[in-house]
Amino acid sequence: MESKMKPLKRHESIKSFSREHHQGLLLCWKIRKGIKNGVSVERIKKYNDWFFENHLKPHFADEEKYIFPILGDEDEMIKKALTEHRRLIRLFTEENDLDKTINHIEEELDRHIRFEERELFMVIQEKATPSEMQKIAELHDELKFVENNDDKYWD
Repeated sequence: MESKMKPLKRHESIKSFSREHHQGLLLCWKIRKGIKNGVSVERIKKYNDWFFENHLKPHFADEEKYIFPILGDEDEMIKKALTEHRRLIRLFTEENDLDKTINHIEEELDRHIRFEERELFMVIQEKATPSEMQKIAELHDELKFVENNDDKYWD
């Protein structure tokens, strides 16, 4: 018998971060599809660079500014998330050994997003005060995703 995860209940104030995470998971899918179809790593890297600059960097900054302070820098889950952010930044900015790097991006971004969604955000929702959640809703503007259609290598 296959066990299915129950849908996660996300507080309204941080649903926008989850929608941004969805775009990150789609990037992982695009990378997998590109690799499977034999797309050059240079093409994948070019799209990854665009995604990183336009979506991932601002997303990380917003999480670190609005969400992570709820638990504080000394919290083990926050330390893990910050370490993963730094690792992903290094991977996205790596210029050498692109085959290996792109595979690591796909694996680590997927794992990081699932950690934040399934574990970190659940704890934050439990521990945040109503005023902290309200502050997130007031201050965070969802990063509207606009696709880069210059080279849809995954099609």
